[in-house]
Amino acid sequence: MGYSLEQFSSECRRILKQDPGVEGRKQVCALVQQVLKDEDFINTHLGDDVPERKVLYEDPELGFCILGHVYHGAKDSHPHDHGPSWAIYGQARGETVMTDYEPVARPGEGKPGKARRIKDYTLKPGAAYLYNEGDLHSPRRDGPTRLIRIEGKNMDKVQRFPYERVA
Repeated sequence: MGYSLEQFSSECRRILKQDPGVEGRKQVCALVQQVLKDEDFINTHLGDDVPERKVLYEDPELGFCILGHVYHGAKDSHPHDHGPSWAIYGQARGETVMTDYEPVARPGEGKPGKARRIKDYTLKPGAAYLYNEGDLHSPRRDGPTRLIRIEGKNMDKVQRFPYERVA
């Protein structure tokens, strides 16, 4: 089945309205995996003209966002969480090496937090992964990638605090 952005966002909304918790998010994660199989959706919303971050849909009531991300080259990120929110990463093209961390020290008073690596794993096309509130992670892309991501809140509007990797 093909998806339009309207169908995809409506189904996410229906699921999250029924269960905004972890189980509802898991259902949305499974839906993202289905959408990642839709070549027309990917080609329409993750074309070469899409920047590194583009809000495709923002729900006016629930606040969640569907984003398109297109990276034309390698990119590495510091450990981070999504503050008071959650996120689902859906790999459409290329591969993203994700690293999960445990917090060693939380950020505060102008100081970055400290995070220790737990494990690495690779998101391949078709994979989607849920990060709940407080889950520390960092993506690394060694080449071009395209992702669909859902944020529980538009992270452009949320203050987040940095973390540094420690051994």
